[in-house]
Amino acid sequence: MIALTHRLAVSLLVLTAPLAAALLPTTVLADEAARLAERLQVGGQPMPVKSVRETPLEGFFQVHLETGESFYSDAEGKHFLVGDLYRNDEQGLTNLTEQARNAERMERLAEVPEDERVVFRGTGESKAEIVVFTDTTCPYCRQFHEEVPSLNEMGIEVHYLAFPRAGMDSSGARLLEQVWCADSPSTAMDAAKREESLSGSADCDNPIEEQYHLGMMLGVQGTPAIVLPDGRLVPGYVPAERLAGMLGLASE
Repeated sequence: MIALTHRLAVSLLVLTAPLAAALLPTTVLADEAARLAERLQVGGQPMPVKSVRETPLEGFFQVHLETGESFYSDAEGKHFLVGDLYRNDEQGLTNLTEQARNAERMERLAEVPEDERVVFRGTGESKAEIVVFTDTTCPYCRQFHEEVPSLNEMGIEVHYLAFPRAGMDSSGARLLEQVWCADSPSTAMDAAKREESLSGSADCDNPIEEQYHLGMMLGVQGTPAIVLPDGRLVPGYVPAERLAGMLGLASE
């Protein structure tokens, strides 16, 4: 039933998109978006709205919730569409919803300061930066970490954020806290990825839980989860050579 609803929503949006040619003035749309954000309710309870944005589909707005979920609503908040909005033109189909997700990831990740990341960069010119949600107990994360020196040699910086895949009460979460609490987090990350025991404390003020919730909000479901500079989310292990190709960089 859910899959059918999703397909129907996408189909309706694709078929209706050409009708959006005559848009209201920008100021009017902005006012409508603001009013929708204030009035949006389900079952008499206000929804945790983070933002409401215009869409090319006349009379519909994209609603982003604080939980990370998004959907489309009419200006009155009486009808919802759940699914991805596509633009259909001479170049083919473009997923506008995924473009919005990518922009959201870029925006949210830019807010994470470097001192809350575990960063691996080479000595040469930096050509690209990727953000990787990681868990030191994850075999594929350990496999990916073996590729980090090769990535650094190609000018690709690796910025690790924490994502304990078994939750905050897991041993993996405590290991990540030990890494972030270490005097040298990068050295501790290397050791943890080699499955060496860490003796340091996990009781410092650390961002592990915050990054875990951020990952879930951005669509991370497992590790490693690689976010490219344009906000695209690539799930799972990717070899260095292939990742360099995805970034438009030729390996040495």
